[in-house]
Amino acid sequence: MPRMHPQQPITNYISIPSVSKTATKVEKLGGTVCKPKTAVPGMGYFAICLNTEGNTFAL
Repeated sequence: MPRMHPQQPITNYISIPSVSKTATKVEKLGGTVCKPKTAVPGMGYFAICLNTEGNTFAL
């Protein structure tokens, strides 16, 4: 989708087998889960995370 404003960061989405297990691993390795596991009707689930360097990514 297009950026809503010029400063909006890019979020990379990573396909993984289990959002819950991977979100737990993110926290174990020092990252942060900013938006917990959320349902996307008809598609599955996602979570928004922040790595130890301050970069946002989604599972």
